[in-house]
Amino acid sequence: MEEKKSNELKSSYGKKPLWQWIALYVVVAIIVYGIIYSVFIHKQNPYSTQTNSAQQVQPSQNSVYKMMSKGKLGNVMTDPKGMTLYTFAQDTSGMSNCNGACLQAWPPYKATSQSGTFPANISVIKRSDGTLQYAWKGMPLYYYNKDGDSGDAYGNGIGGVWSVIK
Repeated sequence: MEEKKSNELKSSYGKKPLWQWIALYVVVAIIVYGIIYSVFIHKQNPYSTQTNSAQQVQPSQNSVYKMMSKGKLGNVMTDPKGMTLYTFAQDTSGMSNCNGACLQAWPPYKATSQSGTFPANISVIKRSDGTLQYAWKGMPLYYYNKDGDSGDAYGNGIGGVWSVIK
């Protein structure tokens, strides 16, 4: 009787069509790949420093900016938290020309005061809306809204008018 049950199990296993077994293996492989990817493979940003903190340069001794290595870009200016800062080629010294929809993609690096001691080449400008913004050598500084982590520098070169500061 036991031999008969054993044969029944084998025969029921063998009765499934081959395509069902292949589909099952494909689904299992996709799930395993997803788990491995999410656990072991981090975001692959060529400008990221998230995976190798040894690339970071010692921060400057100021509360406005620091220089940080961003992969292929080399050392670039960031805020104290490591978020990349950009300049806009259509700005003029002491004046921002990024307004309206531009500010949605490129938020200004806001300052809290125009008074105080700032690092060399850093100043504070007053925007047309009355807010204060840090500037590098007179050029207003911005963030890029698609830079989600401190290692990101996705905005460099966009439209041929946005640049990191080296």
